[in-house]
Amino acid sequence: MQRRALIVDDEPALCDFIQSMLGSTGMSVLSLTNSKEAESSLRDEKFTVALFDLRMPAPDGIELTRQARASGINQMTPIILVSDDQSNAAVSQGFAAGASFFLYKPIDKARLLKLVRATQGVIEHERRRFRRVSQRSKVLLGFDKRECECETIDMSLNGMLVAGPGDVLTGSVVRVNLYLTPGMKPIVGTGIVVRVLGGNQMGIQLSQFTTAESGRLQDFLLPLILKEGLEANVVNV
Repeated sequence: MQRRALIVDDEPALCDFIQSMLGSTGMSVLSLTNSKEAESSLRDEKFTVALFDLRMPAPDGIELTRQARASGINQMTPIILVSDDQSNAAVSQGFAAGASFFLYKPIDKARLLKLVRATQGVIEHERRRFRRVSQRSKVLLGFDKRECECETIDMSLNGMLVAGPGDVLTGSVVRVNLYLTPGMKPIVGTGIVVRVLGGNQMGIQLSQFTTAESGRLQDFLLPLILKEGLEANVVNV
């Protein structure tokens, strides 16, 4: 799949410069000087990376970042805000909106390419976080005042598909005690039922786990995720 970048800046020369630099790496680029046109592009097309000018006629880079993060297919797309304002207020505002990186004017070629390479690491992190692997493990789920023993079907760092009772409503908060292997101390936290499938399967988002518990889950799953990803790459080749 070809990498695709979105550039939005009201300075045509700067757009052309960034487009030329990214194009030299083999990346396909959509370059826009009218930020209003970017709103529909963000809704309709998935991008590998987006670069927005911080200050430009509405919607500016902050607003475009908020729109991308609010919903749709570019929620996880790395966003670089291009700015000549290095104040703490501007930086705080940008990161609060959901920016991944800042790139300051005048733009340094090496810095630009380094940041774009860094965004690929962000993308791979997100892929790993949501990549599911088959895993059968015991899990105790608590709903209000009752508890039931279930079994995971597949898992990711972000959630799991579980075979369990069929009378749980979407949106229910559940207590999670996950036994990844027999005899292992359970990983404990809270999840949310985000979908119910086939009457006895539930998709659970792992919403509240301590750093230590999340680390234990990652230590267990990451080797499986990496192995599955490697095998998929071999098959695709």
